[in-house]
Amino acid sequence: MAQGDLAGRSVLAMVTNYGVEQDELVVPVEHLRRNGATVDIAAVSGEPVVTLVGDKDPGEKVQPTTTLDQVDTSTYDLLLVPGGTLNADTLRQNPIAVENVQAFANSGRPVAAICHGPWALVEADAVRGKTLTSYPSLRTDVRNAGGNWVDEPVVADSGNGWTLITSRTPKDLDDFLRETEAALTTSP
Repeated sequence: MAQGDLAGRSVLAMVTNYGVEQDELVVPVEHLRRNGATVDIAAVSGEPVVTLVGDKDPGEKVQPTTTLDQVDTSTYDLLLVPGGTLNADTLRQNPIAVENVQAFANSGRPVAAICHGPWALVEADAVRGKTLTSYPSLRTDVRNAGGNWVDEPVVADSGNGWTLITSRTPKDLDDFLRETEAALTTSP
């Protein structure tokens, strides 16, 4: 993708302040910004986001640009939901985060979730009728929520009036970013 191809597009990355998988936040944010998109990181509070590597080792600290309770989801073209077990488990219990997922799905705007990120979509009842992938331990949760779980590097499902892009782990980031860019360039 040429630099600047995503100019005029805006992305909301939604995280908690502790436990997000470093590469699932940092790599997409840097990549999308480098290609011209405006990316805001919304965390629970304005304190730095403490990332982890492999759910256990300390990673980079990332400064959020806004908080979940201050963000206006209607101003963004795509929602990015990174994983990390602690991040995703806490995020799915946050009513504002769940409402944000519902707002994107109900308005037909794309959502991109990786690894444990789809937990927030399960909680928001947004996987019903969708085919998606995730970290394998979410398979039963996805199926119980009415989704069709598959073991693929990336899945882009445009059914039910909106696009859901999902991937399994940081190893799938190249495929995940390719499909996320495609959704951003084709979304209204």
